[in-house]
Amino acid sequence: MTASLAISALLGSTAMVSAQSMDEIIEGAKAEGMLTTIALPHDWCGYGDIIASFKAKYPFLTVNELNPDAGSADELEAVRANKDNKGPQAPDVLDIGLSFGPQAKSEGLIQPYKVSVWDQIPDSVKDADGYYYGAYYGVMAFITNKDLVDTAPTEWEDLLKPDYAGQVALAGDPRASNQAILGVLSAGMARGAAAGTESGEAGLKFFKELNDAGNFVPVIGKAGTLAQGTTPIMVMWDYNALAARDALNGNPPVEVTVPTKGTLAGVYVQAISAYAPHPNAAKLWMEHIFSDEGQNGYVKGYCHTARFNEMVADGKIPQDLLDALPPAEPYANAYFPTIDEQDANKAAVVGGWDSTVGANVQ
Repeated sequence: MTASLAISALLGSTAMVSAQSMDEIIEGAKAEGMLTTIALPHDWCGYGDIIASFKAKYPFLTVNELNPDAGSADELEAVRANKDNKGPQAPDVLDIGLSFGPQAKSEGLIQPYKVSVWDQIPDSVKDADGYYYGAYYGVMAFITNKDLVDTAPTEWEDLLKPDYAGQVALAGDPRASNQAILGVLSAGMARGAAAGTESGEAGLKFFKELNDAGNFVPVIGKAGTLAQGTTPIMVMWDYNALAARDALNGNPPVEVTVPTKGTLAGVYVQAISAYAPHPNAAKLWMEHIFSDEGQNGYVKGYCHTARFNEMVADGKIPQDLLDALPPAEPYANAYFPTIDEQDANKAAVVGGWDSTVGANVQ
């Protein structure tokens, strides 16, 4: 499925799951007084500014931020571990990879809520019953420290070159991080494998070769490790790479490239915990991030959003934000794996990483 098809497929009108009015939700949130988030680093997809704008809009809420560096699997575990806990360690809202949505629903970890702009979210990235819904997506990219690497890699196979010994890292643990799991999928697709079990197995074989060659660094890559030289080349979402570029501000200079083979788009979905201590605050958060203001916050963070095409057509995205986005060409051919394909790939990667690759990423 191409980006244009995935983002243009809209679901027909549907009634709100919640019978509450916005005034009732706001009053309920005032009584709760807090929103607890998890896994929202401020440099990920513009979340720093999005959280700040939420606080400004609802000053009666304290935002309690848990474990910004958690992976999608960690978020679900946090819900499981805090089912009977109404304290500050229990997350209200989740931001997880698309393939984790059905798992969370089937386990009863999330509850349904349809935001007021539900009709503008493509049905390919949302649960019909309102349990989870896509907010944004990016494509898999490479970011390279140009002080340490003369020629930046442009394709997956480049990473196997002897020139890149001890330099290549993932931006997450492939046994828990959606970003890293889909990085393996992208590598497998670059070798011609179909998305799913086949891509997972082919991607694992690629990373085994990368590890055996001495090129793979078993460290979770971040802007700091890139700058320090621990992980001079990292595989990560384009928006994270571009945010790191901006944060480093030329020290060191970096280059961001999107491979033309295995070009992969990844959607992240939002959900409210079934055990949310602050369910009304959680609904306000969902309304905020899917509002024009929230969606533009994602665009400012270099993400393409669920409502992107419609907002562009309606002139709701400022031109300066559009101008700052990367060129459109890589996105036109990006592949959006289905939930079933992602589930199959995830099972192969999570189940086979230790036995096939044997690198303990941490």
